[in-house]
Amino acid sequence: MYGKKTEISVGIFMMAGIACLVYLSVRLGHVDFFSSDSYILKARFGSIEGLEAAASVEIAGVPVGKVKRITLEENEALVEMEIKKGTKISDDTIASIRTKGIIGDKFIKLSPGGSQDLLKDKGVLTDTESAISLEELVSKYIFNK
Repeated sequence: MYGKKTEISVGIFMMAGIACLVYLSVRLGHVDFFSSDSYILKARFGSIEGLEAAASVEIAGVPVGKVKRITLEENEALVEMEIKKGTKISDDTIASIRTKGIIGDKFIKLSPGGSQDLLKDKGVLTDTESAISLEELVSKYIFNK
């Protein structure tokens, strides 16, 4: 009853719809396939309790990147951060793991120092502050009273 023209037009319509979905997913998800507008910085932490990959990296409350990968190296957490190109980070910047709100998500706060020497791709932040465990603080308060 229906001809090949209908089947072809439905197929073309479906392909266009799938292409639109892929385009929107890439644009809204901020996925960059073709260009690298970022560089990598690393930092070692004694504890990253609750920090996850894709967590925000912020300077003065402004997002400047995200956590790309977390690995264990020499009994410390090695965090790789993907920082937007154009963001200048000095070699004496302090990386701290903080919590958004009281029970919010963990993120990395970068506090710039006064040095004129800037970190480049694959640079390492040496000054870090580990995550504060709310459970440990509560248990110390309760049991050390």
